[in-house]
Amino acid sequence: MQSTWSGAVFLALLLVSAPAAAGQDSASWEVTSPNGRLSLSLRAGDQLTYRIALDGRELVAASAIGMQIVDGPAVGTDAAPVLVDRHDVDEWLEPIVPEKASRIHDRYTALSLDLGQGWGLDARAYDDGVAFRFRTEMEGPLGVRSEDLRVNFAGDPALWFPSEESFLTHSERLYEQLLASEVPEGLMASLPVLAGWPDGLKVAITEADLRSYPGLYLAGTGTAALAGVLPAYPAREEQVSDRTVRVVSREPFLARTEGQRTFPWRVFVVADEDADLVRSTLVWRLAPPLRIEDPNWIRPGQVAWDWWNALNLTGVDFVSGVNTDTYRYFIDFAADHGVEYVILDEGWSDPADLTARNPDVDLPLLFAYAAERDVGLIPWVVWKSLDDRLEESLAQFEAWGAAGIKVDFMQRDDQPMVEFYWRVAEAAARHRLLVDFHGAYKPTGLRRAYPNVLTREGVRGLEHVKWSPHPTPEHNLTLPFTRMVAGPMDYTPGAMINATEDQFKAVFDRPMSLGTRVHQMAMLVVFESPLQMLADSPSNYLRERECTEFMAAVPTVWDETRVLVAAVGDYLAVARRWGDSWYLAAMTDWDPRELSLSTDFLGQGTWSAEVFRDGVNASRNPQDYRRLSVEIEAGEPFDVTLAPGGGWVARLERTPPSSP
Repeated sequence: MQSTWSGAVFLALLLVSAPAAAGQDSASWEVTSPNGRLSLSLRAGDQLTYRIALDGRELVAASAIGMQIVDGPAVGTDAAPVLVDRHDVDEWLEPIVPEKASRIHDRYTALSLDLGQGWGLDARAYDDGVAFRFRTEMEGPLGVRSEDLRVNFAGDPALWFPSEESFLTHSERLYEQLLASEVPEGLMASLPVLAGWPDGLKVAITEADLRSYPGLYLAGTGTAALAGVLPAYPAREEQVSDRTVRVVSREPFLARTEGQRTFPWRVFVVADEDADLVRSTLVWRLAPPLRIEDPNWIRPGQVAWDWWNALNLTGVDFVSGVNTDTYRYFIDFAADHGVEYVILDEGWSDPADLTARNPDVDLPLLFAYAAERDVGLIPWVVWKSLDDRLEESLAQFEAWGAAGIKVDFMQRDDQPMVEFYWRVAEAAARHRLLVDFHGAYKPTGLRRAYPNVLTREGVRGLEHVKWSPHPTPEHNLTLPFTRMVAGPMDYTPGAMINATEDQFKAVFDRPMSLGTRVHQMAMLVVFESPLQMLADSPSNYLRERECTEFMAAVPTVWDETRVLVAAVGDYLAVARRWGDSWYLAAMTDWDPRELSLSTDFLGQGTWSAEVFRDGVNASRNPQDYRRLSVEIEAGEPFDVTLAPGGGWVARLERTPPSSP
């Protein structure tokens, strides 16, 4: 076995093998969605394949799947499936942290196959997507040499393709749009990848329940097909800075794991219309259930963030920076505006050594002061420094009274790094700490098992404007249909200095955003993140009290979500309810738009609305906005005018009936 577990640099590419025609010994199975429209077909013969169709129309043609064990049996060739179970599920689930809704309908048809030699395959068909995964029932540990996955598209759909240069990545890519056949062979993308056909039908491809196994990527084949790629197990690592640990060489296998387990779901979210992508909760539904015995301490909320605005304060009588006085000011701002948390970002300690603390930051005083003002502090840490002293560090944070941790710069999703995420989530839960992962791969459902993991980055968010002309409004209108399909994203909105495309300059210490002020305000409703950061300086917020008071009151979790109008990369309007209040928000790309937003969901009665809209001069000065107070009857539409890169947002409260 020694030679099996060693090797030089090895990237475990998923094999790109076209399925053979079914022979005389082939067997096939099909699972169909509860509404009868969506089908996932499985066929075994010379090669195990899957096929996806909607209303009989093929979306993914017969495509190979398989897996190879180190010094053990392969699955995918000459399999002889035997049906183990077929059943229907129809139930309502109640998330601990309701990102979209406080109740989620989980309804699907499932089948389970025994493929022989210790292999099995699970498949599910939902009304909004399909998923399948391998499972093994083998004695002792095993090594996974490779996994095969091919996505042979029917036709040649357009792709939103977040291409990656290597497996060392923050997963903060732009979405290049190109036909599937135009993706260069070997060029890989992180997930989700979105495919769209000319008639508007779309499929988002991602994964769920990623545990003790490497993350999946998709690569071009030079045809209208993609092939899976996974990072192999690290053989040797090199720490090149206080925050980057690079894999120098890899083993000739993907994972060392247990012989009795399930592997990640391969997920295909199918959307009749673009709005279906924003509605999707499929990744969460496929994730493992709650693993925290008592999660009642978990408290979503907003965060005042120090790093993006470079701790720039004005009108104060102390020198601002990473010091006690500055953080007291941030705590006061948060407390005065009902903001639940403050980040202590880079600088409170040596990033490479959490015990080497900045003498200018009086941590005991700050934690005590924050507790007095009912504000939680969330220290930022580099993953390697945390992992080196995980229990010691988390115990110290708990003793200080920290609300959570922000963990950064993982930049990988090979098996050991995926295990790190689960290890931190579990350990943080024991110490009653929230977790925000930055420098992270996309969500795959960890937050369902450990809802203390409120959010993660893995998205090109607002921080990039500090050094580049991104993200643009078009990118912002692409994210809800791509990255957000996988789960919450810590984009960090709330910029108060706003610019047109011509006016914009990347200024690291005094950053500005692309698009209008209300475009930023609308993000707090449109973008899902149960730990939602307000990125700008308290000084800028205090100069703009109308906007600030509205933003600080926006919930970060929701009882109900309605998608009103939607088009990938162009525009989006949503309505979200928390308690008795409704929040409506709309955003557009660089094209000005007129939208009519239905309020049929309000039921009956009169509603009062506080509205922020782009000002008439917002196309020249994107900071121009107008605040209105209006009353509408339920069912009366809102006619919305959006400036280039613009936005619109409103809070609605039911008007009590007048006394007779």
